Amino acid sequence: MLTLAEARAFLRASDTSEDATISLLIDAAEARVAAATGLILTPASPAPLRLAILTLVSHAYAHRESGEPSLALVEPWLAPYRKARL
Repeated sequence: MLTLAEARAFLRASDTSEDATISLLIDAAEARVAAATGLILTPASPAPLRLAILTLVSHAYAHRESGEPSLALVEPWLAPYRKARL
């Protein structure tokens, strides 16, 4: 859904040596957002979900040694898209 080029631009990462790491972070962030919302993400997904993924990628990239970023960082963007579960 999110392209490497979009993430690199958001991160202002001009060096391609981190592309594998950034791609991995994109995959992980997309999986977390999809799981949290119960949606199948596509390139046409709403902007708030795309921003949530970019924010998770950015935080994970900047804080690689401190572990997985919390979904609390992006909860306001995810909340309207969460499916109710009983």
